[in-house]
Amino acid sequence: MNVNERRQTDPEESVEYDRVDVAVLVIGAGAAGARTAIELAERGVDDVLVLGKRGHGDAHTTWARGGINGALGTRDPEDTPAIHAADTLNEGHFLNDPAKVETVTEQMPERLRELDEWGMAYSRTEDGEIDQRFFGAQSFRRTAFAGDHTGESMLNALVDRAQELSVPYRENVMITKLVADGDAVYGAVGFDMDTGEFVLFNAGTVVLAAGGHAAIYNRHTSRDDENNGDGAALAYDAGASLMDMEFMQFHPTGMAVDESDPEWEPWSGRLVTEAVRGEGGRLFNAEAPASGASGGSGEEGSPGGERFMERYSPDQMELDARDVVARAIAQEVAEGRGTENGGVYLDISHRDADFIRERLPRMYERFHDLGVDMAEEPVEVAPTSHYGMGGVAVDDHGETDVDGLFAVGETMAGVHGANRLGGNSLAETVAYGVVAGERVADRVDGPGEIPDALREGLVGPHFRDLRAMANNDGDEDVDAVLADLRELMWDHAGILRDEPSLREGLDRLQAVRERAADMRVGPVTSESFELAVDVGFTLVAAEAVLRGALEREESRGAHYRTDYPDVNPDWRRNVYLDAADVGGMTLRTEPVDEPSEAVQAALDEGHELDYHQLE
Repeated sequence: MNVNERRQTDPEESVEYDRVDVAVLVIGAGAAGARTAIELAERGVDDVLVLGKRGHGDAHTTWARGGINGALGTRDPEDTPAIHAADTLNEGHFLNDPAKVETVTEQMPERLRELDEWGMAYSRTEDGEIDQRFFGAQSFRRTAFAGDHTGESMLNALVDRAQELSVPYRENVMITKLVADGDAVYGAVGFDMDTGEFVLFNAGTVVLAAGGHAAIYNRHTSRDDENNGDGAALAYDAGASLMDMEFMQFHPTGMAVDESDPEWEPWSGRLVTEAVRGEGGRLFNAEAPASGASGGSGEEGSPGGERFMERYSPDQMELDARDVVARAIAQEVAEGRGTENGGVYLDISHRDADFIRERLPRMYERFHDLGVDMAEEPVEVAPTSHYGMGGVAVDDHGETDVDGLFAVGETMAGVHGANRLGGNSLAETVAYGVVAGERVADRVDGPGEIPDALREGLVGPHFRDLRAMANNDGDEDVDAVLADLRELMWDHAGILRDEPSLREGLDRLQAVRERAADMRVGPVTSESFELAVDVGFTLVAAEAVLRGALEREESRGAHYRTDYPDVNPDWRRNVYLDAADVGGMTLRTEPVDEPSEAVQAALDEGHELDYHQLE
């Protein structure tokens, strides 16, 4: 890497900062960022720097548990990439960009084998092949996995490969703003979270691989300091468009806990992987069975309630689409059939204990440490914010409409439509890491140079703003502001939405924005400073979700409007959000393209999971 690092001083008020010159800056060190950097290195681009907010190998990818999709055909040879694409479009309620979907599904068999070559610790069949399991709303067993720690094993393989290729990496750096003029990007600015030093990255190309925005809700599956909308907010501020931000996936099974219990409270909302249901787990409500009955469905080993998915989805049961299962659980709780902790029961105790420990080791260990044996008793679950289907609008190669600015992984929009197919998130990271890496490698042309007007009018003022925020003696507590922001999103843009509630959410958001201007913040190296930056990102992502949800007057996938409960064919359109010249968000819509002939043929064939193979 030809990095030119030197000390700079802003002349107006003597704000010192480090300057780093690099051809390609990758912001985010999870699977998407790592795979992009690997592709660049394999194509001979060595002037690259990958930035991570955490230590090396510590990214949100490690929290992806259940699996990664690809039509390998290990268990079901009749599966194909076209059928995988058809399942993805069906699950996305046909708001997906069909070209992006096919880009992912056609790549994935090769990407899965590639990860195998790089040492990913897949679970195997008796013949030693990469095993594949059922996942919700998929026609065949195409979800490859490593027990229930797939994301961790995958990131380990990617990091090892990146290290083999000597990919440069810098950890504990947080990017706070992109250096852009609305037409092109020239780099980024941020700070070293260990030393507190400000840093200017002069870069000819910037790749955003900064995750999503699931943590803008108070019950979520992310760590609190991740997935706060960093990528979307950075791109939007730089002049890129956001797309379909109203579509938030609420995973059906987050942990439902007694939040007054200090041992359990930190686990509220944390993911209970779909793999539990993929391996045969069943959902029961807390309604007492009728006199003389033994469990609502009379099933051996049931916790005594009704297996309620028989009423909502008798064919696909617990493995129906995530939005269907999440709404079913929410309905059960709303109608008084939930547990004391506001959830339902997930039970896999009918499976052999050794099977559970082998196939779901992390889940078994987690609950065992909390005093619950999954092989003997059910666990409590409830819907939790898990994934943003929307994000930054990009072309077929991952590039935004700001020249030189790319977005990959959960930061980008287009692959998942109105609801994400389980197992497709990890697939998207490696597939689009390759696609974006190919395009950047073809065009890379050194670091370039930041125009004087941007250094004077953007870089200097931004560093002064950061310096002013540090040690600010405001009246508002940062944690309280962020908590209230997340609470209002759950209250007003959660699983069930309507116009009055969404408008009230926007009003509450404005009040939070005013409070955020007067926060009490510590030094640059403090947690409160990091969270204060996160508040700014979250405000942008939250407004985009609220405004998109208000605009879309229909119910489709993960977006459910009680005042518009039906799918409206006229709304098969993507909602774009842009920054107005005079402030505020503007909205526009564009129609969705049609799938290719091969994928349309797969759709016409009507493939569907036969859930009862699991019985």
